[in-house]
Amino acid sequence: MSFITSFSLFALLGAALYRLYRRLTRISIAHIPGPESSSFVLGNLSQLAQGQAAEVELQWQAKFGDIVRIKGLFGEDRLLISDPKALQYIFQTSGYNFPKQPERREISRIVSGKGILWADGDIHKRHRKVMLPGFSGPEAKAYLPVFSAYAAKMGEKWKDIITSSKDQSTIVDIPFWASRCALDAIGEVAFDYQFGALDDAENVLGKAFANLLLDTFGTLTNGEIFSQNIIAYVPSPFRELLGDHLPSTKLFHVRSTAKLATGVAKELVDQKADAYLQGKGNRDILSLLVRANASENEKTKLNEEELLGVMRVVILAGHETTANTLSWMLLELARHPDIQTKLRDEIASMQRTLQTRGDSNYTASDLDSMPYLNAVLKETLRFHPVAINAFRQAAKDDVLPLSNPITTASGEVIHELPIPKGVRIISSIHGYNRKKEVFGEDAHVFNPERWLNSRVIKSTSVGVLGNLMSFSGGVRSCIGWKFAVVELQAFLFELVGGIEFLPTPASQKVRREAALVMVPTIEGQVEKGSQLPLRIRVASKGEF
Repeated sequence: MSFITSFSLFALLGAALYRLYRRLTRISIAHIPGPESSSFVLGNLSQLAQGQAAEVELQWQAKFGDIVRIKGLFGEDRLLISDPKALQYIFQTSGYNFPKQPERREISRIVSGKGILWADGDIHKRHRKVMLPGFSGPEAKAYLPVFSAYAAKMGEKWKDIITSSKDQSTIVDIPFWASRCALDAIGEVAFDYQFGALDDAENVLGKAFANLLLDTFGTLTNGEIFSQNIIAYVPSPFRELLGDHLPSTKLFHVRSTAKLATGVAKELVDQKADAYLQGKGNRDILSLLVRANASENEKTKLNEEELLGVMRVVILAGHETTANTLSWMLLELARHPDIQTKLRDEIASMQRTLQTRGDSNYTASDLDSMPYLNAVLKETLRFHPVAINAFRQAAKDDVLPLSNPITTASGEVIHELPIPKGVRIISSIHGYNRKKEVFGEDAHVFNPERWLNSRVIKSTSVGVLGNLMSFSGGVRSCIGWKFAVVELQAFLFELVGGIEFLPTPASQKVRREAALVMVPTIEGQVEKGSQLPLRIRVASKGEF
C-alpha cells in the first residue's frame, strides 16, 4: 500500500472520528433549512463547485433565504450566507474571530505563497500594517498616469488592427489583451518593472499566469473537490508537504508559475534593497515595503518568505481580478449599446472640459466626478463580482445577528442564529450583491441607473465600495481595492472613449466559469481557457 493511500485512509478515519465527536458535543445548526445532500462523502460541494459561478447559490437563496445549511464532507453541516447583518458581523464586527478555513488557507499558500492572502490573526495584522502605506488612496491616485498610459497603448494597438482590416472592424479576445495590459500596469506601479507583456505575446511571465486559476481550479472532478476539502483534516505540519508534493497534473502549472514568480520577485527585492542602501528608492510598492523592512522592529516588517509571498499576491491579484472585471465590463457594454453610448457621451463631455481648461491629462478627481462612468463600474462589480466566495470558520461558539428572521425546520422563527465553534461558513458574494432589499427589485438585471437614483439601500454597512461585497469587507477587505478602482476608471475612459464594442456569436455563449475567481469562457470551448471575443471598431465622431 502506497504512502499516499495509507495517509488518505488515516485522514478519512481521523475525519470520521472527529466528525462524530463534534456532532455529539457542539451546537447544532441542523434545524436551518437547506438543500438535500447529493452525496454522503461530498455533500453539496460538487453542486457548488461544478456549475457556473454562483448559479446554484442564487437558486438556493431564492428557495431557502439568506442563511442556507448545506452539507460538506461526510454530512458535515456548513452555512452559505448572504444576510447583510450576518456578513457585517463575520467580516467587520468580529473579523478575527472568523479565520480562513485551513483548507482554503493552504490553497492560498499554494497559489500565492505566504503573503497577505495566506496570513491570519496576528500575522495578518502585521502584513496589513506593513502594506497599507503602499496601497493608500493617494498612492493609488498617483499611479493614474501609468494606468492611463497602458490602457491607451492597448487601445492604440487595437486601432492599428482595425484600420488594417477590410471592413474597419475586427474581433479581439478581451481577456488575452486585458490580462497583459493589467500585468504591465501592475509591474510598473508595484515594482517599477517593465514586464513588456503587451508588446510580447510570448512573455514568459504573462504566459505562466495566463489561465493559471482556470487550469488549476476550473472544471473540478469529484476527486479534486474531495482532495481540496480533506486537507482540513490533515495535521497542520503535513498540509504544506502534501500541497508541495502531491502528484497532480493541475498543480504542476501552479507550482511552476510559483517558482518563476518567486524568482522574479527575489530578483526585484534584491534590486530594491540595493537601491535603498544607495538612497535611490522609488515610490513603487515594492520600494515602500523594502524600506519598511529595514526597520529593526519585527512587528513592522516581513521576513523574506513573506515578502516574496506579497509580491506573488500582487502579481496575481493585481492583474487577474482587474483583467476579468474589465472583460465582464466590456461584455455588458457590448450587450447594452444604449449604456455604452451614454458612457461615451460622458467621456466626450469630460474631454471637452479638459480642452476648455487647457489640460492634456485628466486627474483622479476628474474621473471621480463622472457619475455614469462610476455607475457602470460599480454595477459591473455588483453584477459580475470576480471573487465568488469568501471562506471562514468560527473560532468559537458565537451568535450571528440576522437582517431577516429564519423559520427553522420545526417552524420556529428565530431572529439570531447560535453557531458552533468550527462551523465552516461560505459567504455568497453574488447572493448578497443580488439582494433585492439592498439593490432594488431589478437586482438580477444589469442596470447602472440604480447608482444614480438612490435605489441602493445602505442600512447595513458591509463592503468598502458602494456597500458591495465584491472587495470583501472589514479586516480582510481587499487591500488593493482603491488601486483597482482607479485602474478600471482609467481603462473605461481610454477604451470606451475611442472604441465601440459589439457582441459576437461566440460572446452570446459566454459562461461564468468558477475557478476561485469568475472567468469568462465559451460554452463548448472551456478547454481553450479564458475567452471573450468581441468585435471592435473605432467609435464614430458623432459618438466621440
